[in-house]
Amino acid sequence: MVAVCRWAALVLVLMLGACATGTPPAAPRAALTVLVSIDGFRADYLDRGNTPTLSALAADGARGAMRPSFPSLTFPNHYTLVTGKRPDHNGVVDNMMEDPAIPGVTFRMSNHDAVVDPRWWSQAKPIWVSAEQQGVHAATLFWPGSETEIDGVRPSHWKAFDQKIAANDRVDILLSWIDAKDPILGFGTLYFDPVDTQGHHYGPDSPEVNAAAAQVDAAIGRLVAGLKARGLYETTNIVVVADHGMAPQPLSGLIDVSTLADPAKARFVSTGSVVSVRPLPGHEAEVTAALLRPIPHLNCWEKDKIPARYGYGTNPRVPPIVCLAETGWYFATAEAIKKRLADHPRDGGAHGYDPADPTMRAVFVAHGPAFKHGVVLPVFDNVDVYPLLTRVIGVRGDHGDGRLGPVKAALR
Repeated sequence: MVAVCRWAALVLVLMLGACATGTPPAAPRAALTVLVSIDGFRADYLDRGNTPTLSALAADGARGAMRPSFPSLTFPNHYTLVTGKRPDHNGVVDNMMEDPAIPGVTFRMSNHDAVVDPRWWSQAKPIWVSAEQQGVHAATLFWPGSETEIDGVRPSHWKAFDQKIAANDRVDILLSWIDAKDPILGFGTLYFDPVDTQGHHYGPDSPEVNAAAAQVDAAIGRLVAGLKARGLYETTNIVVVADHGMAPQPLSGLIDVSTLADPAKARFVSTGSVVSVRPLPGHEAEVTAALLRPIPHLNCWEKDKIPARYGYGTNPRVPPIVCLAETGWYFATAEAIKKRLADHPRDGGAHGYDPADPTMRAVFVAHGPAFKHGVVLPVFDNVDVYPLLTRVIGVRGDHGDGRLGPVKAALR
């Protein structure tokens, strides 16, 4: 009893001292969630033996394979992962797109003015905006959409995309934001692109892809070590995702889009594995007929007749005609094909194909206090990551296309 009284007296003295100096007692640090994207990291890359850190996180946590949303491209699926809405609903319908409400502008990843224009991102609210609005501070490193103000909000920390910043340096930037403690972060993101780059250049089964996967894995190991050194690893949830997988794309599968329709009569808004076309005024019937005829290795639809399973075609940014290549085939301009042959005269890789194709499946790994150990989830849609993140971070998310049910088995 005497000891209890002495302990109570000591606590009272400390509290009074804190009041006297104007310094409140230290509060426990909030749990942190880090969302990591490895662009183009196909789900089965995890089993190649090149990623010991990721493999350890998966073995001690949860793993699975995700179907990307249509089209299985970088910007649309990154925004899907953080909004829970498919591209047709989040507004980022392609890596290259046009909007009747934003005339004269073509959105593409290389168009910095468009990338930082909030109008392209305003059809959905990313999770870092919801978090900031609800008092959970966020830091985003290179996630598509994070370079601009959305719904009047920016993340507490962010940085303009710079591909030259090495993987380890990206980790160090996020760790420095965590160290700042003003504000204390509850959510952070990282983005790594070497696996996708090498996948395009050399193909998914190449030594170069394996080396890139090992490089990114080492960077994630650096993140784990940094969290451990700060005493944060045991209270941090790490969720690793990819936007899509990668399929072999041989040089023999390159086809000039001018063979599909006369470029003088149609505007090819996007090309590649997904070809979207806007007939020029006065040529609608001719161009539509040319594209809807049987074309080897390509299926084309008018936007209101795209198969329902793709969940695509209602957004005004989707052009009147959308075509999807068979896996391994790629429809590009003659200029783009010429550049490809000059820069990388070898078979390579591509994505954007049917999300149901196993080569398009993306990795999912989740580890931390919110997740069970040793869980392997059945294949699920990537829209389901968003409700998982809102649950783990502790924020109210917007209603979207995803469901917690398919991934709930991963949660404690």
